[in-house]
Amino acid sequence: MQNERKKAQRFLEDMQLPYSNNELITMALTHPSYAQEKNTVANNQRLEFLGDAVLNLVVAEYLYNHYARKAEGELTKIRAKVVCEDALAIFAHNIDLGQYLLLGRGEEMSGGRKRKSILADAVEAVIGAIYLDQGLVTVQRFIMKHLEELISETASGDYYDYKSKLQELVQARDKENVSYAIIEESGPAHAKIFVAGVYYREQLLAAGEGKSKKEAEQKAAQKVLQDSSLLGELGF
Repeated sequence: MQNERKKAQRFLEDMQLPYSNNELITMALTHPSYAQEKNTVANNQRLEFLGDAVLNLVVAEYLYNHYARKAEGELTKIRAKVVCEDALAIFAHNIDLGQYLLLGRGEEMSGGRKRKSILADAVEAVIGAIYLDQGLVTVQRFIMKHLEELISETASGDYYDYKSKLQELVQARDKENVSYAIIEESGPAHAKIFVAGVYYREQLLAAGEGKSKKEAEQKAAQKVLQDSSLLGELGF
Protein backbone atom coordinates (compact mmCIF):
# COMPACT_ATOMS: atom_id res chain seq x y z
CA MET A 1 0.00 0.00 0.00
CA GLN A 2 3.04 2.29 0.20
CA ASN A 3 2.88 3.37 -3.46
CA GLU A 4 -0.87 3.86 -3.26
CA ARG A 5 -0.55 6.14 -0.23
CA LYS A 6 2.19 8.13 -1.96
CA LYS A 7 -0.13 8.78 -4.88
CA ALA A 8 -2.87 9.89 -2.49
CA GLN A 9 -0.37 12.10 -0.67
CA ARG A 10 0.62 13.76 -3.94
CA PHE A 11 -3.04 14.39 -4.80
CA LEU A 12 -3.68 16.03 -1.42
CA GLU A 13 -0.59 18.21 -1.76
CA ASP A 14 -1.36 19.19 -5.36
CA MET A 15 -4.93 20.11 -4.39
CA GLN A 16 -3.63 21.93 -1.28
CA LEU A 17 -6.11 19.99 0.84
CA PRO A 18 -5.76 19.57 4.59
CA TYR A 19 -6.04 16.01 5.86
CA SER A 20 -5.82 13.90 8.98
CA ASN A 21 -5.48 10.49 7.35
CA ASN A 22 -4.78 9.97 3.68
CA GLU A 23 -6.18 6.42 3.72
CA LEU A 24 -9.61 7.81 2.87
CA ILE A 25 -8.22 9.56 -0.21
CA THR A 26 -6.33 6.39 -1.12
CA MET A 27 -9.63 4.54 -1.03
CA ALA A 28 -11.34 7.29 -3.05
CA LEU A 29 -8.75 6.92 -5.80
CA THR A 30 -9.02 3.12 -5.90
CA HIS A 31 -11.19 1.85 -8.74
CA PRO A 32 -12.89 -1.54 -8.19
CA SER A 33 -10.75 -3.06 -10.95
CA TYR A 34 -7.58 -2.24 -9.02
CA ALA A 35 -8.99 -3.54 -5.72
CA GLN A 36 -10.00 -6.79 -7.41
CA GLU A 37 -6.63 -7.19 -9.09
CA LYS A 38 -4.74 -6.57 -5.85
CA ASN A 39 -7.20 -8.70 -3.87
CA THR A 40 -8.11 -5.86 -1.50
CA VAL A 41 -11.55 -5.05 -0.16
CA ALA A 42 -11.31 -1.26 -0.19
CA ASN A 43 -12.44 0.55 -3.33
CA ASN A 44 -14.17 3.85 -3.97
CA GLN A 45 -17.78 2.70 -4.44
CA ARG A 46 -18.99 3.33 -0.88
CA LEU A 47 -17.29 6.73 -0.82
CA GLU A 48 -18.89 7.48 -4.19
CA PHE A 49 -22.30 6.80 -2.65
CA LEU A 50 -21.60 9.20 0.21
CA GLY A 51 -19.97 11.82 -2.00
CA ASP A 52 -22.99 11.91 -4.31
CA ALA A 53 -25.21 12.83 -1.35
CA VAL A 54 -22.74 15.44 -0.05
CA LEU A 55 -22.35 16.98 -3.50
CA ASN A 56 -26.10 17.29 -3.96
CA LEU A 57 -26.48 18.86 -0.51
CA VAL A 58 -23.70 21.41 -1.06
CA VAL A 59 -24.98 22.45 -4.49
CA ALA A 60 -28.60 22.57 -3.29
CA GLU A 61 -27.68 24.77 -0.32
CA TYR A 62 -25.66 27.10 -2.54
CA LEU A 63 -28.51 27.43 -5.02
CA TYR A 64 -31.03 28.02 -2.23
CA ASN A 65 -28.90 30.78 -0.71
CA HIS A 66 -27.79 32.50 -3.94
CA TYR A 67 -30.87 32.26 -6.17
CA ALA A 68 -33.75 33.31 -3.95
CA ARG A 69 -35.96 34.28 -6.89
CA LYS A 70 -35.82 30.92 -8.63
CA ALA A 71 -38.60 28.40 -8.00
CA GLU A 72 -38.02 24.84 -6.80
CA GLY A 73 -38.40 23.38 -10.28
CA GLU A 74 -35.75 25.70 -11.73
CA LEU A 75 -33.34 24.97 -8.88
CA THR A 76 -33.80 21.24 -9.42
CA LYS A 77 -32.96 21.53 -13.12
CA ILE A 78 -29.89 23.65 -12.44
CA ARG A 79 -28.61 21.18 -9.85
CA ALA A 80 -29.23 18.23 -12.18
CA LYS A 81 -27.05 19.76 -14.87
CA VAL A 82 -24.28 20.74 -12.45
CA VAL A 83 -23.95 17.29 -10.85
CA CYS A 84 -24.40 15.15 -13.97
CA GLU A 85 -21.69 12.83 -15.31
CA ASP A 86 -20.58 15.24 -18.03
CA ALA A 87 -20.12 18.10 -15.56
CA LEU A 88 -18.25 15.93 -13.07
CA ALA A 89 -15.99 14.56 -15.81
CA ILE A 90 -15.05 18.16 -16.67
CA PHE A 91 -14.45 18.78 -12.96
CA ALA A 92 -12.10 15.75 -12.94
CA HIS A 93 -10.33 16.93 -16.09
CA ASN A 94 -9.76 20.39 -14.62
CA ILE A 95 -7.95 18.95 -11.61
CA ASP A 96 -6.25 16.25 -13.70
CA LEU A 97 -7.78 13.58 -11.47
CA GLY A 98 -7.12 10.79 -13.96
CA GLN A 99 -3.38 10.76 -13.27
CA TYR A 100 -3.94 9.91 -9.60
CA LEU A 101 -6.38 7.01 -10.07
CA LEU A 102 -5.48 3.45 -9.14
CA LEU A 103 -6.76 1.28 -11.99
CA GLY A 104 -6.53 -2.39 -12.87
CA ARG A 105 -4.46 -3.26 -15.92
CA GLY A 106 -7.52 -3.85 -18.09
CA GLU A 107 -9.01 -0.45 -17.29
CA GLU A 108 -5.61 1.17 -17.72
CA MET A 109 -5.12 -0.33 -21.18
CA SER A 110 -8.64 0.54 -22.32
CA GLY A 111 -8.27 4.24 -21.50
CA GLY A 112 -9.91 4.25 -18.09
CA ARG A 113 -8.06 7.37 -16.97
CA LYS A 114 -10.07 9.36 -19.51
CA ARG A 115 -13.40 7.53 -19.23
CA LYS A 116 -16.14 9.89 -18.14
CA SER A 117 -17.96 7.44 -15.91
CA ILE A 118 -14.78 6.52 -13.99
CA LEU A 119 -13.76 10.16 -13.58
CA ALA A 120 -17.21 11.28 -12.43
CA ASP A 121 -17.42 8.44 -9.91
CA ALA A 122 -13.95 9.30 -8.60
CA VAL A 123 -14.91 12.95 -8.09
CA GLU A 124 -17.84 11.84 -5.93
CA ALA A 125 -15.61 9.44 -3.99
CA VAL A 126 -13.02 12.16 -3.35
CA ILE A 127 -15.80 14.46 -2.10
CA GLY A 128 -16.96 11.72 0.25
CA ALA A 129 -13.43 11.21 1.55
CA ILE A 130 -12.83 14.93 2.14
CA TYR A 131 -16.15 15.18 3.96
CA LEU A 132 -15.33 12.30 6.30
CA ASP A 133 -11.80 13.52 6.98
CA GLN A 134 -12.27 17.29 7.20
CA GLY A 135 -15.98 17.97 7.48
CA LEU A 136 -18.55 19.98 5.59
CA VAL A 137 -16.84 23.38 5.46
CA THR A 138 -13.70 22.05 3.78
CA VAL A 139 -15.61 19.95 1.27
CA GLN A 140 -17.86 22.94 0.46
CA ARG A 141 -14.79 25.00 -0.39
CA PHE A 142 -13.40 22.23 -2.58
CA ILE A 143 -16.68 21.75 -4.46
CA MET A 144 -17.44 25.43 -4.99
CA LYS A 145 -13.90 26.21 -6.09
CA HIS A 146 -14.46 23.95 -9.08
CA LEU A 147 -18.21 24.23 -9.70
CA GLU A 148 -19.18 27.81 -8.87
CA GLU A 149 -18.51 29.09 -12.40
CA LEU A 150 -20.56 26.29 -13.95
CA ILE A 151 -23.41 26.97 -11.53
CA SER A 152 -23.40 30.62 -12.53
CA GLU A 153 -23.41 29.81 -16.24
CA THR A 154 -26.17 27.23 -15.83
CA ALA A 155 -28.33 29.47 -13.65
CA SER A 156 -28.20 32.15 -16.34
CA GLY A 157 -30.54 30.04 -18.45
CA ASP A 158 -28.98 26.88 -19.86
CA TYR A 159 -30.45 24.44 -17.36
CA TYR A 160 -33.34 22.72 -19.10
CA ASP A 161 -32.49 19.10 -19.72
CA TYR A 162 -32.46 17.72 -23.26
CA LYS A 163 -35.53 15.54 -22.74
CA SER A 164 -37.54 18.56 -21.59
CA LYS A 165 -36.30 20.66 -24.50
CA LEU A 166 -37.20 17.99 -27.04
CA GLN A 167 -40.61 17.43 -25.50
CA GLU A 168 -41.37 21.15 -25.51
CA LEU A 169 -40.27 21.43 -29.13
CA VAL A 170 -42.42 18.52 -30.33
CA GLN A 171 -45.50 19.35 -28.31
CA ALA A 172 -45.47 22.93 -29.49
CA ARG A 173 -46.40 21.65 -32.97
CA ASP A 174 -47.88 18.20 -32.43
CA LYS A 175 -50.18 16.49 -29.94
CA GLU A 176 -47.97 13.42 -30.16
CA ASN A 177 -44.75 13.23 -28.21
CA VAL A 178 -41.49 11.33 -28.38
CA SER A 179 -41.04 8.19 -26.28
CA TYR A 180 -38.04 6.33 -24.88
CA ALA A 181 -37.07 2.69 -24.47
CA ILE A 182 -33.96 0.87 -23.24
CA ILE A 183 -32.67 -1.12 -26.20
CA GLU A 184 -29.45 -2.51 -24.73
CA GLU A 185 -27.96 -3.20 -21.31
CA SER A 186 -24.44 -4.46 -20.60
CA GLY A 187 -21.65 -4.59 -18.05
CA PRO A 188 -21.32 -5.89 -14.48
CA ALA A 189 -23.80 -4.92 -11.78
CA HIS A 190 -21.55 -2.19 -10.35
CA ALA A 191 -20.90 -0.59 -13.74
CA LYS A 192 -23.97 -1.06 -15.92
CA ILE A 193 -24.12 0.64 -19.31
CA PHE A 194 -27.52 1.40 -20.83
CA VAL A 195 -28.45 2.32 -24.39
CA ALA A 196 -31.75 4.16 -24.79
CA GLY A 197 -33.62 4.93 -27.98
CA VAL A 198 -35.81 7.96 -28.55
CA TYR A 199 -38.80 7.28 -30.81
CA TYR A 200 -41.33 9.38 -32.68
CA ARG A 201 -44.39 7.65 -34.14
CA GLU A 202 -42.65 4.31 -33.46
CA GLN A 203 -39.61 5.33 -35.50
CA LEU A 204 -36.20 5.27 -33.84
CA LEU A 205 -34.61 8.69 -34.15
CA ALA A 206 -31.40 8.26 -32.15
CA ALA A 207 -29.77 6.21 -29.43
CA GLY A 208 -27.77 7.38 -26.43
CA GLU A 209 -25.50 5.61 -23.95
CA GLY A 210 -25.12 6.21 -20.22
CA LYS A 211 -24.44 4.60 -16.86
CA SER A 212 -28.10 5.06 -15.92
CA LYS A 213 -31.33 4.78 -17.90
CA LYS A 214 -32.04 8.48 -17.40
CA GLU A 215 -28.62 9.51 -18.62
CA ALA A 216 -28.94 7.31 -21.72
CA GLU A 217 -32.30 8.91 -22.51
CA GLN A 218 -30.80 12.39 -22.09
CA LYS A 219 -27.98 11.52 -24.51
CA ALA A 220 -30.51 10.24 -27.07
CA ALA A 221 -32.55 13.44 -26.84
CA GLN A 222 -29.37 15.51 -27.12
CA LYS A 223 -28.44 13.78 -30.38
CA VAL A 224 -31.81 14.64 -31.89
CA LEU A 225 -31.62 18.29 -30.83
CA GLN A 226 -28.11 18.70 -32.22
CA ASP A 227 -28.74 16.98 -35.58
CA SER A 228 -30.60 19.06 -38.16
CA SER A 229 -31.46 15.98 -40.25
CA LEU A 230 -33.14 14.32 -37.26
CA LEU A 231 -35.04 17.49 -36.47
CA GLY A 232 -36.13 17.46 -40.08
CA GLU A 233 -37.76 14.07 -39.53
CA LEU A 234 -39.82 15.74 -36.83
CA GLY A 235 -40.87 18.48 -39.25
CA PHE A 236 -38.55 21.24 -38.07
